Amino acid sequence: MMIFKNYWPLILFNLIYVTAFAVYYLSVSNYEFLWYVGVLVFFLALILATLAKTKFDRTILWGLSIWGLLHMAGGGVQVGAGVLYQWPIIHLAGEGDSLILKFDQFVHFFGFGVATLLFYHLLKAYLNPNVGSINWKVMYPLIVVGGMGLGALNEIIEFAAVVALSQTGVGGYYNTSLDLVFNTLGAIAAAIWIHCTRVPKSIVQD
Repeated sequence: MMIFKNYWPLILFNLIYVTAFAVYYLSVSNYEFLWYVGVLVFFLALILATLAKTKFDRTILWGLSIWGLLHMAGGGVQVGAGVLYQWPIIHLAGEGDSLILKFDQFVHFFGFGVATLLFYHLLKAYLNPNVGSINWKVMYPLIVVGGMGLGALNEIIEFAAVVALSQTGVGGYYNTSLDLVFNTLGAIAAAIWIHCTRVPKSIVQD
């Protein structure tokens, strides 16, 4: 338990919003988001159980926590005639399912940016400690592809909800495709973040 003593604000933050949304979605019989609550609880438990080994930094842990809150709010907070996920932050292009930029797309961008940082953090344990020997022209695309893979896993989880439940708000082909696009953009943004803040310029090979 000593490993958790410095993480109580994070743990409390997650317990409060997960419990609140679980009660809310149960009260309105929203089984799709109860499914997501279960998935979220599973991953929170997995992260806590492995934290002593993974040693995720607070940037990643707070990023994951905020992502979880945004996801829970997206399906339940009412904005106008729909839910927050459908809210157009700014109308850049398209209409209906293909409208850009919606809150849903922002959450995918943010969430899989954070997930890509998590992937890189786990990957670092297997990199040659002589970082000068790393070819970052190869490493950056691998980091992005890892983030994209986590994004694809998310779409499989959403598909499982569609198969298992009679009614969901997952959306159609355009929605899924745009989700994948914004997952990828988030992964690219994370790779740029890594380049600018975590990799000394002196060790990046030309």
